[in-house]
Amino acid sequence: MIQELLSRENLTSAIKRVEANKGSHGVDGMSVKSLRAHILQNWRQLRAAIEEGTYEPSPVRRVEIPKPGGKGVRLLGIPTVVDRFIQQAIAQVLNPVFDRLFSEHSYGFRPRRRGHDAVREAKGYMKEGYRWVVDLDLEKFFDRVNHDRLMAKLAEKVQDKMILKLIRKYLQSGVMIHGVVMDTKEGAPQGGPLSPLLSNIVLDELDKELETRGHLFVRYADDCNIYVKTRKAGERVKASITAFIENRLKLKVNQEKSAVDRPWKRKFLGFSFTMNKDPKVRIALQSMKKVKTRIREITSRKKPFTMEQRIRELNQYLTGWGGYFILADTPSVFQELDKWIRRRLRMCLWKQWKKPKTKIKRLLSLGVPKDKAYEWGNTRKGYWRIACSPILHRTLGNQYWKSNGLRSLMDRYNFLRNIS
Repeated sequence: MIQELLSRENLTSAIKRVEANKGSHGVDGMSVKSLRAHILQNWRQLRAAIEEGTYEPSPVRRVEIPKPGGKGVRLLGIPTVVDRFIQQAIAQVLNPVFDRLFSEHSYGFRPRRRGHDAVREAKGYMKEGYRWVVDLDLEKFFDRVNHDRLMAKLAEKVQDKMILKLIRKYLQSGVMIHGVVMDTKEGAPQGGPLSPLLSNIVLDELDKELETRGHLFVRYADDCNIYVKTRKAGERVKASITAFIENRLKLKVNQEKSAVDRPWKRKFLGFSFTMNKDPKVRIALQSMKKVKTRIREITSRKKPFTMEQRIRELNQYLTGWGGYFILADTPSVFQELDKWIRRRLRMCLWKQWKKPKTKIKRLLSLGVPKDKAYEWGNTRKGYWRIACSPILHRTLGNQYWKSNGLRSLMDRYNFLRNIS
């Protein structure tokens, strides 16, 4: 297997993937742009160290990412670009070995599977009458992975001791915090190319236990939802599975975030559901708050952006956002967002015109009658109120923003739904 890892084809694929993913530098400060030249120059020594088992990974650089809603931080470990390259090469060799063994109800970080498939399966369970969900949240999952248990699982399918030794070294490479290297006796750094596969290997044991017990469930990474028919059954399942996770897997269930509840009152991968007998997928309230916060940032009157900059940033952000939430069965949300975005842009443009004479001049150029242009150009009404006024609503309507390059979420929603 070590020779498969070091094959030209595997290494070429790995370096292309690392370059495509880009990302920040590790503790050595080397950028992704410098990786290829570094590998070409030092490959002989690097290969010899890997083959002889003397290669020593660098510590990961600890980065704190604020969680949505400002509730704490998520700890990421950023390996050096060389270590990302080697980890990617390892992952490409191990993925075919382990992925075929994983549960059909596991969707995270797996080829040809995505979050939308997990949400559709959850919707199917609700339609069949399983209208209570045991929503389990694993507390600091990546920080609590037991190294010995993980290595034992790996050894069941991987016979090459050099590969196993290299993986253990990555698990124990340490974390650099404020210039000081701390040992890592447990956990798998969240941020490296190998971490997703290792997390699925750890949690596959949970999947197999749930399947053995006959539970209906969906898991995406460390988000696990189990569907049952009654609250009483949910409470019983929650207690027994929590005991299994904490006693057998040596992980911790966050009791504050875990719950037995109705699916339409919970969030799963950014989505939720309606309470209909034939449920519809909708965008979760938390996801709507997040997108509106980002739109407010881009369309803030306080930021001295040109309108071209605002539209360019909106298009860039909303293209990805709309592409993910296309799964929602509630097109009215996209329609309302379009209206709200256009109103915020009208507000920005009204402030950008500043002086009454400029406003009058602009209104006249947009075909507003002279008396109305003078009336509205001299109004004392606030920016947000003016942005919804009939005069701006007509002159700065849908066609105006379309001609200025603003893409419509509703148009994209209809297009993607038609071709999907």
